[in-house]
Amino acid sequence: MPRQPLIDHYEFGGIIIKGVEYDHDLVVTPDGLLKDWWRVEGHRVQLADVRDLLNVRADLVVIGTGYEGMMRVDDEVVESFRRSGLEVHVARSRQAVRRYNDEVSKGRRVLLLIHLTC
Repeated sequence: MPRQPLIDHYEFGGIIIKGVEYDHDLVVTPDGLLKDWWRVEGHRVQLADVRDLLNVRADLVVIGTGYEGMMRVDDEVVESFRRSGLEVHVARSRQAVRRYNDEVSKGRRVLLLIHLTC
């Protein structure tokens, strides 16, 4: 099975993965990419926004809260991922990308949810 792709670059409003630039929030799973990740409220992650991701086979969930960390993650989201047996790391998007790349480089399966702006 091929390893998850590393993120080539992240900056406010954009991310490059395998040479392709994306300018909308997205989700990177161990098995693929979900483009244009929309939430009920743009700067808040609620259980309804991640319900379909709770069963993704991963070791770790990394949530990037934006360049300045303006997106908030409900405690219920973190607890739901933990109840599914996943480690959870929430950080500003620049730090989230670093953590994602570090963990993928170690061979871990990582679920990344990332907000690209604010």
